Amino acid sequence: MKTMIEFTLNGKKVQTDAASDTPLVWVIRDEFGLKGTKFGCGVAMCGVCTVHIDGNAIRSCSYPVSLAKGKDVNTIESLNNEHPLQSAWVEEQVPQCGYCQSGQIMQAATLLDKNPNPSDEDIVNHMNGNYCRCMAYTRIKKAIKRAATSSVQYFDPNATSEGENA
Repeated sequence: MKTMIEFTLNGKKVQTDAASDTPLVWVIRDEFGLKGTKFGCGVAMCGVCTVHIDGNAIRSCSYPVSLAKGKDVNTIESLNNEHPLQSAWVEEQVPQCGYCQSGQIMQAATLLDKNPNPSDEDIVNHMNGNYCRCMAYTRIKKAIKRAATSSVQYFDPNATSEGENA
């Protein structure tokens, strides 16, 4: 017998009857249709699947959905359309293939939430473990520095679990 697991996804209460050991990335993508969170390595090494759980960056590919019970989960779709990181990513022309970018941005957002004026060393240390096959690390660092100068709210509390901002 399956048990319903309830949690908040991008500001909306949701529930799933997925097996308790199902990786959160698959529940987010397959059940709730939020495709911004990508699957990369499957062993929490690359950071492509990074989401926020109660404000902390976690790798959703190795995070069982059962651990999300009662927690606040935010995906890339929850970012405010005018989020300073998204704007900085465009201005610094960060993406090449773009596959890792949602994970990079979600990881960077937790840094700026905790440290609104990070040094280069702070950025490198915080982003360590989020891989970019295109090697866009210099542009990623520049984009994070650019975003740090903005005071725009990071998350849209009215974002729906369907990935649309209200």
